[in-house]
This record gives sequence, structure tokens and C-alpha cells, in this order.
Amino acid sequence: MSERHVVIAIDGPAASGKSSTAQWVARRLAYFHVDSGSLYRAATAAQLGDGLEDARGDWTESAVMEATKRVSFAASAGEFVPLIDGRPCDARLRSPDVTKAVSRVAQMPRVREWVNSQVRRAARSHDVVVDGRDIGTVVFPDAQLKVFLVADPWERARRRLVQRLGRHPNDQEIAEETDLIVHRDAKDATQTVQSGDAVLIDTTFLTQEDQVERIVALARAVTQRPSDTSAVDGDPANT
Repeated sequence: MSERHVVIAIDGPAASGKSSTAQWVARRLAYFHVDSGSLYRAATAAQLGDGLEDARGDWTESAVMEATKRVSFAASAGEFVPLIDGRPCDARLRSPDVTKAVSRVAQMPRVREWVNSQVRRAARSHDVVVDGRDIGTVVFPDAQLKVFLVADPWERARRRLVQRLGRHPNDQEIAEETDLIVHRDAKDATQTVQSGDAVLIDTTFLTQEDQVERIVALARAVTQRPSDTSAVDGDPANT
């Protein structure tokens, strides 16, 4: 990077806790949080429009790149958020149709280049905690700290269902979600590679607070920043 703003790169498979953990780490360190996955979702949502999947009928790379012209990435309250046509779109990004289609969009090379350029731009003027895919290997190979989060697929499925349903899922529900996650892992394998100099953290048996504390301690050791005595508020669900 041309400027030495601090970059903490957090990689890992789907539902390993990247985004929620990155949010809390950024808050603890007073950095900006950047969720690269939100840009893939925004591109997907822009292509879908307000209808169901394939409503626009064209999932070529060129069509999706045209849709990205409607997407912007703006700093707001300590994080970068995607906007579609200048408007917030968080609820839309987490919709089932976007979730179903986003994997194929994320595999498009030109879309990946577009996402990476947006993320790098965010880091040019801010210290950032970035989570997503390819962060420590492709987007920021010279990041000051790289972390790779993993967790057992069953536990990842349970966490995702708790977040989605707002209750404890039963074993059948977890088994079905686990199958989806395993298939998602296979699709995303080329974008979920651990950098050789990344710190591996298995979150299967860790609380959200434990994850945050470990990464904050690593970040302070690397950057030699003054200690921050603020506490993590609550224990939000992993994503």
C-alpha cells in the first residue's frame, strides 16, 4: 500500500464469524469496518432489482458489471456501507434471493476486481478492519495483521440459524443448514485460502468476546498502539 494506514485482514469460510467479529474489533480499535462481502451482495441485489432471482434474465459478467454502476461504497458511523442508487440497502442484501445468487456473482473475475478496488480505496485514508474473501492473499497481501477464522460446519450452521430465526434450531434444521454450508464451502474454495502468514483462530468453542479479545490483542502487539480499556458490549451472534 502507498500509505501506511493499518489494515487488519480477516478471512475465513461462510458463517465463521468474520463480519460480526470484524465489526467489534473495529469498534474496539476505533478503526473503520469494511465488509467486502456486502459489495458482492450489493452487486447481486442491483442485478436482481426488486423481483425474484433471474427476474432480469441475464447473469453474464457484463450484465452484473453494468449493475455495479448503481452501487456506491460510503463511510458512515465507523464502517463502509454499500448503497444502491444512493440509498441504504442492508435488509435487501440479506434477503434469500440475494443469498442464493451471490456465490456465482462472487466468482466473476471482473466483479472481484471491482470489489477489491472499492475495498482498497476505503483503506487509503482510514485504518480498517476488512473481512471477506481473498483479503489477506489478494486484496491486502501486505496487511499488518492477517487472521483466518474457522469453525466446525455444524457450529457455523447453528450460529447462522440462531441469527436468522431468533431461536435455538433443532437438529434437523442444523443438519439441513450444515449441508448448505458444506456446498457453499465447495463453491467458494478458491476464494477461501489462508495466507501463509495469517494467524489461524478456530472459533468453534469461542464466544464472540473471546474472538474479539484475541484479535484486538494481536492488533495492538503488531501496531504498538496505546492500550484501550473499553469493553465489548454484549455477545452478538456470529455471521
